[in-house]
Amino acid sequence: MSFFTGEYDCKLDAKGRLALPAKVKAALPDVANQELVLRRGFESCLILYPMIEYKKIINRVRSLSEFNEEYRKFQRSFFRGNAEVELDSAGRINIQKRMLEYADLTKEVVLVGLGNRVEIWNPDLYEENLINDASEYSQLAEKYLADD
Repeated sequence: MSFFTGEYDCKLDAKGRLALPAKVKAALPDVANQELVLRRGFESCLILYPMIEYKKIINRVRSLSEFNEEYRKFQRSFFRGNAEVELDSAGRINIQKRMLEYADLTKEVVLVGLGNRVEIWNPDLYEENLINDASEYSQLAEKYLADD
């Protein structure tokens, strides 16, 4: 099982390739080095999954009824632009232009390990999507993590 953690400041090259940090590559399962999926995040970021983790999610999405209009719209949006990517010999992934535009990625990016996945952010948008108020952070921790 993959476990990604940490924040990494990285750079995209002129061709839209991103070199994954050594700690991110080390957390990939052996088979996953050639089986990665990149998808649009719910916020303006990209999410990189090892295929084994991605399959867990797509099984849930595919189980939604095709006869429900809301489910169909969600499925289309979820799968929109998803791409299988591979590490090249230099440990880079190639990010399609449409994906770069969606997440407003130019040269500087931040990678954030979130357990089973890695988010790829524009640094400014990443800061906007963090909780910067200690009290709010504490309240959310209590709400979601406190034992009942």
